Amino acid sequence: MIPDWFEFAGGTIYDDGDTVTNPFTGVSFNLDKYELSVYDFIIGSQMVPMSTDVHQVFTKSMNWFRIKNPAAYMALLD
Repeated sequence: MIPDWFEFAGGTIYDDGDTVTNPFTGVSFNLDKYELSVYDFIIGSQMVPMSTDVHQVFTKSMNWFRIKNPAAYMALLD
């Protein structure tokens, strides 16, 4: 369900999903455990300086999320 590169890059896969709310718009989405894992990786990556390797995984994560759940991507990350 989640690409191998995510765990290889150090991403953590959660046991459960959860609801995420965009702090700027108040729009919420229920994310499954894979979507939440990738979402948190994306948000966390934005908070630290990115090496080339982290940036590559960040880009892959954004693309994966955009394809997996386009509506949540547009509301939470775009």
